[in-house]
Amino acid sequence: MVKFTIEQIRMLMDLPKNIRNMSVIAHVDHGKSTLTDSLVAAAGIIAMENAGDQRLTDTRQDEQDRCITIKSTGISLYYQMTDQMLKDLPGSVERDGNDFLVNLIDSPGHVDFSSEVTAALRITDGALVVVDCVEGVCVQTETVLRQALGERIRPVMTVNKLDRCFLELMADPEEAYGGFRRVIESANVIMATYADDLLGDTQVYPEKGTVSFSAGLHGWAFTLTSFAKIYAKKFGTDEVKMMEKLWGDNFFDPKTKKWTKKQTDSQSCKRGFCQFVYEPIKVIIEACMADDKKKLFTMLEKLSIADKVKTEDKEKTGKPLMKAVMQAWLPASEALLEMMIWHLPSPDRAQKYRVENLYEGPLDDKYATAIRNCDPTGPLMLYVSKMIPASDKGRFFAFGRVFAGKVATGQKVRILGPNYVPGSKKDLYIKTVQRTVLCMGRRQEAVEDVPCGNTVAMVGLDQFITKNATLTNEKCDDAFPIKAMKFSVSPVVRVAVEPKVASDLPKLVEGLKRLAKSDPMVQCTIEETGEHIIAGAGELHLEICLKDLQEDFMGGAEIRISDPVVSFRETVNTMSDHIVMSKSPNKHNRLYFQMRPMEDGLAEAIDEGTIGPRDEPKARSKILVDKFGWDKDLAKKIWCFGPDTTGPNMLTDVTKGVQYLNEIRDSCIAAFQWASKEGVVSEENMRACVAEVCDVVLHTDAIHRGGGQIIPTCRRAIYAAQITAGPRLCEPIYLVEIQAPENALGGIYSVLNQKRGHVFEEMQRPGTPIFNLKAYLPVIESFGFTSTLRAATSGQAFPQAVFDHWETMSQDPMSDGNQANVIALDIRKRKGLKPNPSPLNEYEDKL
Repeated sequence: MVKFTIEQIRMLMDLPKNIRNMSVIAHVDHGKSTLTDSLVAAAGIIAMENAGDQRLTDTRQDEQDRCITIKSTGISLYYQMTDQMLKDLPGSVERDGNDFLVNLIDSPGHVDFSSEVTAALRITDGALVVVDCVEGVCVQTETVLRQALGERIRPVMTVNKLDRCFLELMADPEEAYGGFRRVIESANVIMATYADDLLGDTQVYPEKGTVSFSAGLHGWAFTLTSFAKIYAKKFGTDEVKMMEKLWGDNFFDPKTKKWTKKQTDSQSCKRGFCQFVYEPIKVIIEACMADDKKKLFTMLEKLSIADKVKTEDKEKTGKPLMKAVMQAWLPASEALLEMMIWHLPSPDRAQKYRVENLYEGPLDDKYATAIRNCDPTGPLMLYVSKMIPASDKGRFFAFGRVFAGKVATGQKVRILGPNYVPGSKKDLYIKTVQRTVLCMGRRQEAVEDVPCGNTVAMVGLDQFITKNATLTNEKCDDAFPIKAMKFSVSPVVRVAVEPKVASDLPKLVEGLKRLAKSDPMVQCTIEETGEHIIAGAGELHLEICLKDLQEDFMGGAEIRISDPVVSFRETVNTMSDHIVMSKSPNKHNRLYFQMRPMEDGLAEAIDEGTIGPRDEPKARSKILVDKFGWDKDLAKKIWCFGPDTTGPNMLTDVTKGVQYLNEIRDSCIAAFQWASKEGVVSEENMRACVAEVCDVVLHTDAIHRGGGQIIPTCRRAIYAAQITAGPRLCEPIYLVEIQAPENALGGIYSVLNQKRGHVFEEMQRPGTPIFNLKAYLPVIESFGFTSTLRAATSGQAFPQAVFDHWETMSQDPMSDGNQANVIALDIRKRKGLKPNPSPLNEYEDKL
């Protein structure tokens, strides 16, 4: 029975103080979707009995079959709180009335889909971090936490799968407490590392109520407040003091009835958490499992929850009985809701400190002010973070969040794409929103209009938005777009697709367009050779994308898929051994170039966006001089970045007093973009190269130094400079984290050695026989790595691979017979180029 109507939700949307936008983030299989179920059940959308098994937020069929989340799904929940429940609400949290609206987004945990997590985080203000109490903080937990704190999102944490402590591990209280403390500490270390001054302290503490302990599958959870309430009456203190006693080094001796900071010698002295929290749960669970109903019901009477357990539930035995009793005593939804409403910010508060991360323009114009104040009467500012496929094939809902103003059905909006530059017409459309709807898991509910602070899905804009966009009012020509999202992984694995039947080609082209819309990360391109290339983050990601392409976007037409192809990068390893010269076709202009590699860490800084073409030149040159030891004058003379004007290569000007230099500058930039996109070794992108213009000799007459003369010449000169500077290939490297028991380590090492991988960290998890290995593995070797590894360790090792960095291969691809050369020749053959790279004399001219 659904406990709310759409009208009620619509009324709540106008009270930004009572809204919470949050996403659930965690490592693979730590129980996100299962935990979300108990929240959905509390709002009355599904029955409490089914919570934990239904996984309402896994909407697609293949998500249910594989038991993993693939797409992030939004759902709006409405909770009515009583004054009794809200009396302990901290004074700093403002509210209007007792009803709360929670817009929840369940996100995937797989590293291949971490782009979905980024898209979910952008439109929420708080995050619930789920950590498995046995496995602890894993590689993906760290990745998603880093993304969340980068977007300035406040985390709260839940330690999940508690039932495993009682049923599988049979851990004694001190052990369990030690395990929980380690998990929370390692999460806090990550949060402290990526902390942000404006966010304040993001660390989580059980005694402050920002950590809960839960068992998602059985639908129960608690924070220390729920126990503090029970015991505060008994001890006659207030709840805040009691909570501090229930965590950390506080010991209580029932004989002397005294609290101490240290363990005393007496037998009966025990830690507060173990004695008052862990033991009671343990006793009840054991009574349920041993079927000792007499003992159980007397305890339920004492806890005054005997009447909450239904009569038919009392007849059950074993696990079903335990589930029913624990749900009655410590319902998961109450603990999680308390954390969300008490400790996560409302849009009203969050947008004040998030506005600098969101808005590209000046932070004092009317748009920034409207975002900062979360003003429903201000100009519309809406960010579309992803496209959701609708039920009818090939149409999409644009899903996003309103940051300021109000979006309504039938309203005309300006759509600013990711490449929009204020004042120009590029990437700009003006269109009408046909309908605004709310996302309810699998269904959509129509609403008239949606004010700021809420998430919304819109119909009728899918033709004009590829992945993300900013919407404003029709007349706001001076609005800047909202910043684009930064993804933590990059698409390095590519496959070529072609239809089996040639007449299906139009279907394929149309299908690829739709695929590009449906996933925030995937890239679909057409090579010059006519191949259709799909690039994804990893094997699993590509597999899902190809399945979608074939079944949903092409109506089941068959396609052929090539072997996965890895993109390489080209770089140089020394300064050019001499300055190279190229003449223009009409022999009237000479260009002199040289090339050198970038300093360590500079290419990464450009990738991350700390240094880029849009930076303020003074600030940029200061970073280059201080961190990377550039010359002050040189740092001011960066002409451009490439490829695509943002890549990790630079064209700089080291000339002294040359005539007409500014007139050929644009031609040189165009040539550099072309050359850096297709390097000399195998026409792959360049990386970490700095091309320097050393000298130019130009014809006095402007007509003899037009683009047609300069661009090809400049490109040849850059190629020649690259050949003289010791060209190398860079290959992408995965960071693989493997969890395995001790006896499987031999198998793991041998597989890694076959695949050119190396282990750089090996750690035993305290208190368990399981080891955590971290290793670097070249992406080109990673295909079928999972299956080989499982075969070698008889299925005991679990790998997680995430793209980590580019590594330069030491061999010279231009000399015969080494591995780099073989790879370069393979790439050339695949692209249909002539087999060997051109020698230097083809690019360099003599005086």
